Amino acid sequence: MSDVIQGMQAVSVHIRDIKRARAFYTEVLGLKEVSYSEEFSRAAFAIPDSTTLLTMHVMGEGENGRDPGTVTGIIFTHVDPFAACETIRKRGGTITSEPVTVQRPGVSYTLGVFADPDGNEFVLRAPRT
Repeated sequence: MSDVIQGMQAVSVHIRDIKRARAFYTEVLGLKEVSYSEEFSRAAFAIPDSTTLLTMHVMGEGENGRDPGTVTGIIFTHVDPFAACETIRKRGGTITSEPVTVQRPGVSYTLGVFADPDGNEFVLRAPRT
């Protein structure tokens, strides 16, 4: 066991508009909102098949961390990224990299990339088999 990392509670991103973000994450992605604070412009969403939460809040003045719209590299899974990206598009979301199947020696995987209303990008990848 790692003597530094013992688990993951949440992945958090900064956003500009909590109302737009909440609509995107529930209506476009279909995530279940588990908490919301209008006072603090914060929301948290359950990630299916995970105990890790996706959290977000409006970045406060002088707050450290990545600016809204600069997050990349968070990877979600779906058995069919092509279909999932098409659903995101039909629901009004933005696909920033069309799904492709990548062939490498000994491995093949399919992934696409979508962005939230602030431009934070998330990878949608087929689970490893």
